[in-house]
Amino acid sequence: MYMRKVLTGLMMMAAMGGSAYGRDQVQVVGSSTVFPFATVVAEQFGRSSSFKTPVIESTGSGGGLKLFCSGIGLNYPDITNASRRIKLSEYAACQKNGIDMTEVVIGFDGIVLANSRNAPKLSLTLRQVYLALAARVPNPKKECSVASCEMIDNPYTKWSEIDASLPNKKIEVLGPPPTSGTRDAFQELAMEGGANTFAYLKQLKKSDKKAYRGFARTVREDGAWIDAGENDNLMVQKLSANKDAVGVFGFSFLDQNADKIQGAKVNGLEPSFENIAGGKYKISRSLYFYIKLAHVNSVPGIKEYAEAFTSENAFGENGYLLDRGLIPLPESERIKYRMDVKSLNKLKMQ
Repeated sequence: MYMRKVLTGLMMMAAMGGSAYGRDQVQVVGSSTVFPFATVVAEQFGRSSSFKTPVIESTGSGGGLKLFCSGIGLNYPDITNASRRIKLSEYAACQKNGIDMTEVVIGFDGIVLANSRNAPKLSLTLRQVYLALAARVPNPKKECSVASCEMIDNPYTKWSEIDASLPNKKIEVLGPPPTSGTRDAFQELAMEGGANTFAYLKQLKKSDKKAYRGFARTVREDGAWIDAGENDNLMVQKLSANKDAVGVFGFSFLDQNADKIQGAKVNGLEPSFENIAGGKYKISRSLYFYIKLAHVNSVPGIKEYAEAFTSENAFGENGYLLDRGLIPLPESERIKYRMDVKSLNKLKMQ
């Protein structure tokens, strides 16, 4: 037993670079939405502790989880941020590579549709969002019932073609790429929410889930939706320069750039702190990060950084992350995740 422990320790040291500490700086990847929150915490942590400032990289949620789950050792990240929960397939990839993790929810965020302050403010319904952005939609020239509905390639080129009350402008939406958790959440919450307003599609969800997902979640590829990369700050710049374009990104970026862009109402509600926190604004989700347990004792500062992130001073009701647009969790959930970090509770998914 003793020799097995020694060999295990030597193997870990070799994997981490041949010393007790393979590197002396925490490496964090993942969500562009969580990136600004993680960066602020890292900077505060670097100033107020004896540890080096963690390195934060914005790779998108999917890209971050792929890197995180690829292996254990010096060349792999210690923590990954995500603007959606880890998928079962990603969890299985981690488990295959011997990677256990602690899951932490840091708060809530809304997904906004925003445009330039120099353009008319938009007011959209989820149904209109779906009709504007889905690859295939119900044929507007034929009746759509619960029993049947002809689905066709999206014919809408202007917002006004969907509803006369909308601008007579071409549909031009800048959004996150497929690797983004924001893209995943937008497809699930906004596009599915709009698809479900059609009785046929709502019924199809029960009878043929695969076909339903194809209609409800597939984004059009004819130029109306433009993948704008993981740099949300660049997207804000593009919206400022093009008053006809609409962008899709996290509420925190709207909050930080309210002098340049404005959020559209969705189903009559503003994308506000109060509406998101109260669960009224329908396009909202939880934000996460995942700690690689095998690295905790090999890279200094991982647990301490996570503890700083989940402190009341950071993600609490009066924490400094609120100034960056984070919507805080209820107190009972903040306590839970703070204890999960302290105990490094292992995530188990079925």
